[in-house]
Amino acid sequence: MTIPQQISISDYNYDLPDARIALRPLDKRDESKLLIYKNGEITEDRFSSIVNHLPENLLLIFNNSKVINARIRFEKSTGSKIEIFCLEPAGDINEYSTVMNQRGLSKWKCFIGGVAKWKEEFLMKALTDGENKIVLKAKIIGTLTDAYEVEFSWEPTTLSFAEILDLAGDVPLPPYIKRLTENEDVSRYQTIYAESEGSVAAPTAGLHFTENIFTAFEKKKIQKANVTLHVGAGTFKPVKAAVMKDHEMHTEWIDVDAATIEKIMIQRDLVFAVGTTSLRTIETLYWLGVKSILYPDLEKLDLHQWDVYDEKMNQQQITIEASLSALLHWMEVKKLNRIFTQTQLLITPGYTFKIAKGLVTNFHQPQSTLLLLVAAAIGDDWKKCYQYALKNDFRFLSYGDANLLFMAES
Repeated sequence: MTIPQQISISDYNYDLPDARIALRPLDKRDESKLLIYKNGEITEDRFSSIVNHLPENLLLIFNNSKVINARIRFEKSTGSKIEIFCLEPAGDINEYSTVMNQRGLSKWKCFIGGVAKWKEEFLMKALTDGENKIVLKAKIIGTLTDAYEVEFSWEPTTLSFAEILDLAGDVPLPPYIKRLTENEDVSRYQTIYAESEGSVAAPTAGLHFTENIFTAFEKKKIQKANVTLHVGAGTFKPVKAAVMKDHEMHTEWIDVDAATIEKIMIQRDLVFAVGTTSLRTIETLYWLGVKSILYPDLEKLDLHQWDVYDEKMNQQQITIEASLSALLHWMEVKKLNRIFTQTQLLITPGYTFKIAKGLVTNFHQPQSTLLLLVAAAIGDDWKKCYQYALKNDFRFLSYGDANLLFMAES
């Protein structure tokens, strides 16, 4: 029996040559290669043909979070540069849309590159929006464990923070893509169905999908549903601890409406996730329902790193229907039509999937929590899949190729 806390991250390593890392997208989204893993066997195809490999009457869950221009570069009068990377809103929030619509002032948790050069109270950046002149200011108002709290202010105050980011920021490409952003990144580091602003990294499995593929889904009666998980920079956070009990999983915000939860409950026997973020979201929903059953007086439902491995959480065999019904009841009592909360769910070998029966995902970095999730889904055969991909010229990481992984029970 695998004990997640005792997993050694060194067991989830592989040699990833630089030449296998995709630094730019292909000309067309669905031209990517697709590795299919099912019943222990590996085949391959083009992503444009993924519909041929999916069962009818499937429910596919997509993450509709939209990447924001999270990198803001300031240049001082001396010529020195300071980069502020917006990670997530500071303080308590009720929904991301409210934060993105803030006018005149917004506070964020941020990384700061070149912070030692920041001597003055404010950094300033002049912007233009057509004929309008805009002044953006940034001020450090707090120091956190691994970041800073930054207050942004701007004039005219009629502009929203989302509009300010569009004007002042750059696409936050992954740290291993060591180049400046280019025009194609603006559209290609974004899914075609992105809607809810808040991510600082793309839900990359979704980058392969096109309208042609969605049309093919309709013909095969494959249904779609959207959830939102705002991807944080922690998705790239390396596991530096030797064993997982000493690693702190990153926390991310999820936002799912009651209608989607009901749809998942109805289609519970055949649900696939597009991306690790969608998968973590729907699995989180199950555990939030369990929490609402075990702890009915909770005012707030969220999920911490080791909650799902707790004996009390696992000792009762609560069905998907019972769990999601309980979650919907909790939401009804609280007069909520959507659940907006945080998840720190860490999925490793030893985890039993509750809702997801399959996963569409990219190829992930060695010794990462995302690779642990893949290993949880298909066991040690992750090594077989990755070796096949390396030997057959698959492209890796965010702009790379894709996998369609059927879990053992499906």
